[in-house]
Amino acid sequence: MILITIPTPDVSITKQEAPQMSHIYGFTDFHLIPRDRGGIFMFYNEKNELLFVGKARKLRPRIKKHFEDSVSAIKMNRDEVTRIDVCVVENPVHREIYETYIINELKSKYNVDKVLFDR
Repeated sequence: MILITIPTPDVSITKQEAPQMSHIYGFTDFHLIPRDRGGIFMFYNEKNELLFVGKARKLRPRIKKHFEDSVSAIKMNRDEVTRIDVCVVENPVHREIYETYIINELKSKYNVDKVLFDR
């Protein structure tokens, strides 16, 4: 048996109600997300429900794309995202394993690929 544990986030940012400073999609701390590091990211809503899990070779540009892209899995629910957790995971095989595991263990709401549980 293989034991997988969900990594502790390296960065967690929260959407501001009325951002006072420069912001990206309401997140004033977006700059804290590593630009050139690989890893996994998790989007949560205000009820702390997991909405979406993704992986990326370059975290910040990939996460920004989810808020801009017309084909993103969360395009209709972007306003629901109130927190982003980021875990730096450089190994691409480990990213794949973590992403699939978290999707199925925490039953993310908007991931449609890699779902092994009954919705």
